[in-house]
Amino acid sequence: MKYLVLLFFPFLILSCNQNKSENKTTVEEEQTEVAVEKPVKVKGEQIDYVSDSLKMKGYIAYDENSEEKRPGVIIVHEWWGHNDYVRERAKMLAELGYVAMAVDMYGDGKLASHPDDAGKFAMSVMGNIDSATKRFNAALEILKSQKSVDPDKIAAIGYCFGGSVALTMANAGLDLDAVAAFHSGVQLPVMPSDKLKAKILVCNGADDPFVSVESVNAFKGALDSLKADYKYIAYENTTHSFTSKAADSLGKKFNLPLAYNKDADEKSWNALQELLKEAF
Repeated sequence: MKYLVLLFFPFLILSCNQNKSENKTTVEEEQTEVAVEKPVKVKGEQIDYVSDSLKMKGYIAYDENSEEKRPGVIIVHEWWGHNDYVRERAKMLAELGYVAMAVDMYGDGKLASHPDDAGKFAMSVMGNIDSATKRFNAALEILKSQKSVDPDKIAAIGYCFGGSVALTMANAGLDLDAVAAFHSGVQLPVMPSDKLKAKILVCNGADDPFVSVESVNAFKGALDSLKADYKYIAYENTTHSFTSKAADSLGKKFNLPLAYNKDADEKSWNALQELLKEAF
């Protein structure tokens, strides 16, 4: 009997150790599952930066529950300036798992309250591409420097004026994986050339009087000649500023062809998500 006990004892120890190992594995798996199942918790914060001594007021949004490095997305505002609308879009992108930075192309968070001022602000940027590029690059470097961002995975999107800026930066050869423009002009100060690296998405209203058929044909023709990776979508019965819920009231206030279109807004947002998935 004594020998049987001695023979059994090592097996007992081995069995206990095995149970401990299995329990440890189970605990680790449970901890991993808990980490994966953490809900998205979007944090947004203003971030100040400088370009040519001009103070810029940006806004970064990200999921603070995620510790992984994620693609970064630059968002360029409409001609009204850096407002709550682009900040809301930044938060929407953060909910999808990106780190989004709404930039300031005018400086000091300057906003226009009238189309005349908005036009002047926009032209001051688009009329000086060297300065515009410096401002865009200043924001780009801030985004890339964030610890939550993979600096090798960067996209840019923009609305109206902002779409033209994003497309211009891509055409100039900036290192962007993807660019999306919404209700954007395509007659640009820098047209597509062999410097273009990004996948391109343009979502416009088919009835937008600010985007001429001639400019669209020239833009698409230039991209076709490069065999560029692009998609141009024109939504029927849709005019300018279709992604902004403020468009209806602004259109009436200033007698402009602006109107929100829920269907086009949702479809263009889905098209953006497809673009980013393909790029990253």
